[in-house]
Amino acid sequence: MTEQHLDTALGKAVAILRSYTTDDTVLPLAELVRRTGLPKATVHRVAGDLVALRLLDRSPLGYRLSGGLFELGLRASVERSLLELAMPFLQDLYERTHETVHLGVREGHDVVYVAKIGGHRQATTPSRTGGRMPVHCTAIGKVLLAYAEEATRVEVLSGPLERRTPHTIVAPGMLRRQLDTVLDQGVAFEHEESAPGLCCVASPVLGDADRALAGISITGPVGRFRPAAHVAAVRAAAQGLGSLVARRRSLA
Repeated sequence: MTEQHLDTALGKAVAILRSYTTDDTVLPLAELVRRTGLPKATVHRVAGDLVALRLLDRSPLGYRLSGGLFELGLRASVERSLLELAMPFLQDLYERTHETVHLGVREGHDVVYVAKIGGHRQATTPSRTGGRMPVHCTAIGKVLLAYAEEATRVEVLSGPLERRTPHTIVAPGMLRRQLDTVLDQGVAFEHEESAPGLCCVASPVLGDADRALAGISITGPVGRFRPAAHVAAVRAAAQGLGSLVARRRSLA
């Protein structure tokens, strides 16, 4: 967020809300001050306004995100309608594989996970609903990047590629070749690139002009899960969801 935005009341409120990560439950006032860089008196005043608006809750340990934000999130039309259409496909994939199934969309250089389905034996993954991961180190991110505009691909490939594990692909040329393969095959793979012990296969949900609206993936542990064995299933789910979205749009 720019300094210009932080000069506005709305900018200060958004800075406080966005200072929470997916791992946070309660943040004390001092931590909100540190993360936002705003004066303590300003954070205290704005946080109080957010409590009054049901966007934050106050507790003895500090402030937590409120249920009011959850209600607003459910009203986000694009993600909500996409999730509603996607759930039968995601549930079917889970029933077939009993591995972790994701639905994700791209926001900038990140994957934002819209849904995650897993059972008792699911692998421990760093992903969570509403969480983010870099596009270059996840299968779902690779399909979203492969089908993005060329300018977006160049932006990601020319920027720093974070090494999350020893297997993360950080060489732009190698990643570019993988993206070309994704366009040719309609699926992407990940082998311990976002977290040790995990592998994944993903396919894009395509919209107009073959741009990816979202991606669907199946993730499992190395040793038990064979991504190549699930190519047909994840590709069929993504294509089915894409066709359903297109039909709904044509009737709108």
